[in-house]
Amino acid sequence: MKIETLSVDFTDEQKRYLEGFSTGLQISRVGKGLGGAASAKANAEPTGPDASHIKAQDRTIASGKKLVEQEKWKREEHPFDAYPRLRDQAAIDARPSPADNFRWRYYGIFYVGPTQDSYMCRLRIPNGIMKHWQLAGLADLSDELCGPFSHVTTRANLQVREIPPKHAVKLIEGIQDLGLCSRGSGADNIRNVTGTPTAGIDPQELLDTRPYAREWHYHILNDRSLTGLPRKFNVAFDGAGKIAVLEDTNDIAFQAVEVKDSFGVAPGVWFKLGIGGITGHKDFATDTGIIVRPEDSTKVSDAIVRVFIDLGDRTNRLKARLKYVIDGMGMEKFLTLVEEKLGQPFTRISAEALMPRPEFDRTAHIGVHKQKQDGLNWIGVVLPLGKVTCDQMRGLSKIAADLGDGDIRLTVWQNLLIPGVKDANVALATAAIEALGLAIKTTEIRAGLIACTGRAGCKFGNADTKRTATNIAEWCDMRVEVDTPINIHLTGCHHSCAQHYISDIGMIGARVALDDSDDTVDGFHIFTGGGFGPQADVGQEVYQNVKSEDAPVVVERLLKAYLAHRASPDETFLTFSRRHDAASLRQLADEQVSA
Repeated sequence: MKIETLSVDFTDEQKRYLEGFSTGLQISRVGKGLGGAASAKANAEPTGPDASHIKAQDRTIASGKKLVEQEKWKREEHPFDAYPRLRDQAAIDARPSPADNFRWRYYGIFYVGPTQDSYMCRLRIPNGIMKHWQLAGLADLSDELCGPFSHVTTRANLQVREIPPKHAVKLIEGIQDLGLCSRGSGADNIRNVTGTPTAGIDPQELLDTRPYAREWHYHILNDRSLTGLPRKFNVAFDGAGKIAVLEDTNDIAFQAVEVKDSFGVAPGVWFKLGIGGITGHKDFATDTGIIVRPEDSTKVSDAIVRVFIDLGDRTNRLKARLKYVIDGMGMEKFLTLVEEKLGQPFTRISAEALMPRPEFDRTAHIGVHKQKQDGLNWIGVVLPLGKVTCDQMRGLSKIAADLGDGDIRLTVWQNLLIPGVKDANVALATAAIEALGLAIKTTEIRAGLIACTGRAGCKFGNADTKRTATNIAEWCDMRVEVDTPINIHLTGCHHSCAQHYISDIGMIGARVALDDSDDTVDGFHIFTGGGFGPQADVGQEVYQNVKSEDAPVVVERLLKAYLAHRASPDETFLTFSRRHDAASLRQLADEQVSA
């Protein structure tokens, strides 16, 4: 019996009860050999693409533990088997039950009620690269079916919002008509595959990441056994280009390195393997000391994911990420299990065998930059906190087609690049971009300003991140002249989609109590000193419970304290903030009140 087929109108709480009740009966029937998706008779061995997941669930139940609701929902009905019901719901403009809200995320749509009575849709764009006509086509779809804009995400991806339930299926299928897809971009799946945004055109890159990101992307899409993991999973490929990919924040991080001669392995470019990154839980990917041939990256990723399927926690969503599997058994034991899945030993190498990697350019995602191809440039377009309107999307598409090489490249810094622009056309392309109300230059504050959707469009958000970020930029740009790159990241909740822990100034949403009242307002806890890559570290908390309306002033004072007390004009905010503990930073900032 499906809750969706009942004619009685139940509350969400009542629906959750009935779903849990029916799922419990289903599991009981399986255990007694009375039927069900997992088994046709008692003690039968599960078969098919979902077998490894069912076995993991069975082991959990046999151990006396209880599956979380999401695991029960997957066990009762695999989301990819429920598409007809999604179509039925769209036909009558029906909102999903909690179980179906989870299932529909397998198709890339997220019902965001009660914040908004609509869906959000997140795409899959491997390596963040799409064709100009795909961007224009998405703009046309958005105009017709949802809000007239898109957001570039921190996974070099696009998401569209304000989708009425009646348009959900038409949007999903329209996206597929464009040669794009949203399948598996949410819930317990492997998320969008990120790679170096300047792959193939970057003068300093060691490796073009596009073929490896593409291979992994299609491997995921065409193997159902890689869906329905214990929790979401991220993989990134960094080719050592100028623009950071933040690969060390991913569950699997492939980092291009050059191996020297005379160290027992073939010299040349390999991937260094990092595992277990999840900076929302204060961990970067661990350097395993393993190198992987680029052509073997999909096989290695597959083996890691399959160990995670077997051992990931299906009883506690907060502990269901790869990091906790590794923490529980130790890295070496985990890697041994991966080698068993892989069918061959890893190649291990000392750090001395690796050449130094080229450094990032923290401004390379904005403005005009020379490509490795003579006479060509990429232009980094500033998008205000990742937002781009449909008219701007169509305009950018035309510029890419007429003056670039036809590609649109998204970055994890919530902006996009137009590559392949001839030297003679740079000024014309720049003027065309500016005619759209966009820019290729901005202040250091705005260049590194990132915000997740926040409370305005996400039920988990504790604060309106994008509005606060805008207020910070407008306030500080008028009062502080920052002359070095700085990253300010605002995230709305503990999921840390904007990765507040790794930024120079990081802010996480909080509900702040009003004096002498039970009411709360938007606010933030503020961190400093986070970094990534060679400077990877989690920031320290400096302020708690800062009201959103006060956040611009607090950031202003931190920036002024830095400019007044840095050791030299070359000292970065990161180095400055790490030289001081939280109390000292607060004191230095307080001194700027009358400055």
